[in-house]
Amino acid sequence: MGFICRFLCALVRRFSRALVPYRQARTAAQPFASVVDPSVTPVRTQHNRIVSIVRIGDNCVVACNRALKGATVADLLDRGVEVGAVERLLSHARAGRSSTLVVRGEAGIGKTALLDLGRDSAQSSGFRVESSTGVEAESQFAFAGLHQLCAPLFDRADALPDPQRSALDVAFGRRGGAAPDRFLVGLAALNLLAEVSEERPLLCLVDDAQWLDEASAQVLAFVARRLSAERIALLFAVRDSREGHTDPFAGLPELRLDGLSSTAAQVLLDGAVRTPLDAGVCERIIAEARGNPLALMELPLSLPTTQLAGGFELPGVASIPRRIEESFQRRSSGLPRATQLLVLLAAAEPTGDTALLRRAAECLKIAPEAAEPAEAAGLLEIGTRVRFRHPLVRSAVYQASAPADRRRVHAALAAATDPETNADRRAWHRAQAVLGTDEEAAAELEHSASRALARGGVAAAAAFLHRAADLTPRPADRARRALHAAEAKHEAGASEAALALLAVADDGPLDPLQRARLELLRAQIAFHLRGSDAPRMLLDAAQLLASLDPALSRETYLHAVDAAIIMGGHDVVRVAQAALAAPPAEVPSRPVDLILDALTTTLVSGYGAGVPWLRRALEAFCDGELTEPRPDNQRDPWLRLAGRNAMAILDDDLLYVLANRNVQLARESGALAALPDALRFLSVTCTLMGELTRAGELATEATAISEATGGVQLLHARVILSAWRGDQAQTAELSGITAQNVDHPDDGAEAALSQYALAVLHNGLGNYSSAQEAATRARASQELSLSSAALTLPEYIEACVRNGQMEHALKAMQELAMRANASGTSWALGLAARSRALISSGAAADLHYREAIDHLRLCRMATQLARAHLVYGEWLRREGRRQDAREQLRTAHDLLSEMGAEAFAARAGRELSATGEHPRKRASQRRDELTSQELHIVRLVAAGATSREVGTQLFLSPRTVEAHLRNIFRKLGINSRRQLREI
Repeated sequence: MGFICRFLCALVRRFSRALVPYRQARTAAQPFASVVDPSVTPVRTQHNRIVSIVRIGDNCVVACNRALKGATVADLLDRGVEVGAVERLLSHARAGRSSTLVVRGEAGIGKTALLDLGRDSAQSSGFRVESSTGVEAESQFAFAGLHQLCAPLFDRADALPDPQRSALDVAFGRRGGAAPDRFLVGLAALNLLAEVSEERPLLCLVDDAQWLDEASAQVLAFVARRLSAERIALLFAVRDSREGHTDPFAGLPELRLDGLSSTAAQVLLDGAVRTPLDAGVCERIIAEARGNPLALMELPLSLPTTQLAGGFELPGVASIPRRIEESFQRRSSGLPRATQLLVLLAAAEPTGDTALLRRAAECLKIAPEAAEPAEAAGLLEIGTRVRFRHPLVRSAVYQASAPADRRRVHAALAAATDPETNADRRAWHRAQAVLGTDEEAAAELEHSASRALARGGVAAAAAFLHRAADLTPRPADRARRALHAAEAKHEAGASEAALALLAVADDGPLDPLQRARLELLRAQIAFHLRGSDAPRMLLDAAQLLASLDPALSRETYLHAVDAAIIMGGHDVVRVAQAALAAPPAEVPSRPVDLILDALTTTLVSGYGAGVPWLRRALEAFCDGELTEPRPDNQRDPWLRLAGRNAMAILDDDLLYVLANRNVQLARESGALAALPDALRFLSVTCTLMGELTRAGELATEATAISEATGGVQLLHARVILSAWRGDQAQTAELSGITAQNVDHPDDGAEAALSQYALAVLHNGLGNYSSAQEAATRARASQELSLSSAALTLPEYIEACVRNGQMEHALKAMQELAMRANASGTSWALGLAARSRALISSGAAADLHYREAIDHLRLCRMATQLARAHLVYGEWLRREGRRQDAREQLRTAHDLLSEMGAEAFAARAGRELSATGEHPRKRASQRRDELTSQELHIVRLVAAGATSREVGTQLFLSPRTVEAHLRNIFRKLGINSRRQLREI
């Protein structure tokens, strides 16, 4: 068998060599045509790459050679399928269907070569091409990767809305200002790319995306998920994920590059080695390389000819990338000393700035000629930019260098870097040059951290502060900087790293306020990680802060109370009692102070005592006091908490105002991280108001933004909406997903809201035993017992009555009546009257039903009014009052059908049929054909919004909005925006 394989390989080599004269006589203008069609060869691309094709069996074997300082290196082989995928990406972009492709694989597998081939094809077919490359040493500079990509496009930035242009300018350090929301920067980048693509299709290449700074990676992932109808192609190359690291590009369309086939590997190896190979050696190299092209090319080059001819053993224990790095290390170690130092200098400077490299070399007294041996060895090339043969060359050289040499080159780079235009890089290089500690270098890094925070680069600030703490000589200053670094790490999402820095801070002398802040951060991390001790830890931190920072202490008490409510358990009242001892609020009180007093009073003294306090606090949130974003970025949590408590006191006016204000402020400030929660809460509010179509639009938008930003997908808005719609399959599916998620305990808010939704669904379907069971589980939640009990109680009472469990219904009625009397709103009184009617009979029942309708007619909650008509009609029919029943059931059926509450509408229809009247079928509406997002666009355009304004609100490009409008016009049979207002 081995003889046959070698014979076939030799045959292929001879056939390939025989075609050389033929190939050299052919030319072609389209690189991808040459790759896909074996009859068109060869192609000389603008990067001086020769593409030739050999067909072996059913697989298209693509050999792609690139000249690098006289050395021919094979970059692509056996990649016909992959090349076709890139061509389809470009074809879609050409046709106005933006696409994204993430190319994944181990180091050396050919990702960069595939991107280069895509670049050549795009440029030859009229694309504009822009690129960015992640560099590990650059990953602490916020938005560095995004800046690489967008800097050449700044001439089109004036076309962006002012908030978006300002966000980009601040993020890139072009102007000062408040740190922009990261995803507002993403929207700005999306629209900037879309503007450029209006002129001609745009290809964006991002190589080594795993090394992008966190801010750039998140923004680019956001952009990739929002692309739709633009002429943009995004092509990422990502090395295999490192264990324990979050992958922002997960879920995007991807292409996996695996090793070459043994036949293709043989062809590639023959081209890389210029001397005859021993047959056994050849087979061993192919087996050990496991199809990695760079390994096949580099491993033989690192060994003497005698070993190649006579046989050698390749180590089998190291990974392929590690062996490639070792190969590069061996090749660089044989260079002259000055050349080695120059290569190390280039490896330590990630920007590839030739002028900077030259200045730094002069500091080290390295002559320009020292680069020649490194270029001849194929390690790097120095032209307008400094480019390494492969990213592994950089890491191999840097890791193999002596610490003293690394410090020397970083010192030279610091001296050569302009402190005015590149202060942060200068500070970073200077820090890497320090042996031991250096207060001046640490102070420079601290200033860099401040600048990074001003641009929204939390992860960058954390890196600067972490290194600053390491360099700090005085224990007190080191502890202070470690604490700041821990705070930044936690905000950047690296909670485990933050805990390690807290241990450093804990060892140093801290003043009382710093000690309290340390304990607060430790508690916040515990809550983030859902530690069971989080409420107690937050309470302890609040008590430490009481005499040091009363305002922060009160907010921490509120955190503790809220955490206890959300996490469930039996600590809520105890935490609330301790919070009552919080230092008094300053005068005038802030809304957060008022809601702390209100919640603690409610939890300790009861609902009746707490309602007046809650109403006063919620009215303060509606008075415009929070219209400006707070510097501590805690505006949203308190607004969301306020909205939940508006539902707790069943005040529909306050609920409506707060839910809308939360969304409005999140949009205006560009807080995309907070916006999905705000949208979900408004969606639930709209569902209760009977605006199920609008609720669907909001829930869809929340889901889309969470996907685009990589946020947590909470399902409660969608499951509540599907329950009110009577969609049994979707409600069961979504509630099942929640039930199986270990992050949502049975007594937590998400699980409880899912149970509330099931209670609504089963009451609509008439499955009253299941409804009672679900409502019982929902009532067990500490969260719903406070904020949504008045919603769950009516479902529970109706299910109990229909299920013959009158004793349970009467007990629940007492609680609902108490809440309704304390609240005094039409919503609360109407729900109580309706539930009281269900457990009454005769004239009393009739009176309570009429009372319920009168109250609910005065509030916004149309779903509850419609259900009041429904249960009243059901009761009237059973009382034999068929004519009166028809009137109520007809009203209920019309209301429920119009809002889309199909299960309850069907229930009303059945009852109406039983009276002898056939329910009217709802007239077919053309709007039913539209998706939730299309309906949202219709609503905005009908109100007069432009495509750009719609795109800003929905985080889409104007071109995508226009594409949606074309689909909407087609579905509705119209041809103008004006006609949308008439539908």
